[in-house]
Amino acid sequence: MDVSIVIINFRTPQLIINCLDSIYKFTSGVSFEIIIVDNDPENGGGDLVKNHYPEITWINSPSNDGFGIANNRGMSVAKGKYFLLLNADTLLIDNVIGRCFDRMNVRTDIIACGALQHYADGTPMPFYRSFNEFRRTFFILPPSNAVEKLVKKFYPDPQYADPDQHDWLVGAFIFLRREGFEKTGGFSDDFFMYGEDVEWSGRLGKLGKLCYFKDCIFLHLENNNPFRRTNISWINRFSTQMQVSNFLWIRKQYGIMQYLLLITHYLLMIPVIYIWKMAFNLKRYGNPFTELRTQYIYVRKTRVILKYFWKTLFVRKGLYKIKPNENIDLLTAIHEQR
Repeated sequence: MDVSIVIINFRTPQLIINCLDSIYKFTSGVSFEIIIVDNDPENGGGDLVKNHYPEITWINSPSNDGFGIANNRGMSVAKGKYFLLLNADTLLIDNVIGRCFDRMNVRTDIIACGALQHYADGTPMPFYRSFNEFRRTFFILPPSNAVEKLVKKFYPDPQYADPDQHDWLVGAFIFLRREGFEKTGGFSDDFFMYGEDVEWSGRLGKLGKLCYFKDCIFLHLENNNPFRRTNISWINRFSTQMQVSNFLWIRKQYGIMQYLLLITHYLLMIPVIYIWKMAFNLKRYGNPFTELRTQYIYVRKTRVILKYFWKTLFVRKGLYKIKPNENIDLLTAIHEQR
């Protein structure tokens, strides 16, 4: 078996059927199997997929433990020389699997590779190209060229002799050698959603290069889910679950001091964002307490982060999955619809 393709289902049977249609339509020159791990088997959507493609391997998860653990379940039974982790909300537009397979056979210095994401209309989707580019977005600082240059000085982008090399791969499409899973154990089972691909990339990168190839492209439809970002603003650029996962990743990969630096920064920014906004409101409206909703959301999200402070500080084992009443993004969206 050349390639084992692992896809996670969570109430998206039609998306998976569309994804599988594109795999069978465009993939050639390689033997492959498809393994689908269902994180909500009681929903019943799996029957629809299995009726269309009875040859696939279907695994029912005992519980919804998130993206990483489900992929580990799929990889643990995979038979292929290579694994492809593919999001359910994706479509292939050519033989990208065969291209990655051929490239990896030649480039033995690469442990895993990714493909470039495009929107449904075919336009390129932006993505973070390095750990430090991602880390720079965690800081809530005045948007200016001077500030950006200063932060980039402390968190510079890596420089590689290989133009295809990066230090992390987006989890929507990861094509890796079997030994990448066997030697690392796969995704950390602490992450429920978000951050797991970043953290695993750090460990995979110790085994070999991580590369993106410009001629490898797929469509990412970005299906909606209750943990995605809503109410996006300058100070609320990440969802609550994403923040908890991001802070866990920082603690795991960069240590206590970098983690404490971020916590301190977020706490110190609470009075700053309120003072700035109230001064702006006073000047513009004559009332300092007008339009403080964004600041209120920031405080609520920071409170949730602090609930996981000790657990994250000591990297205690367990699934870092926020509770329904901690999902500030979803609760705010529901409130606004009423």
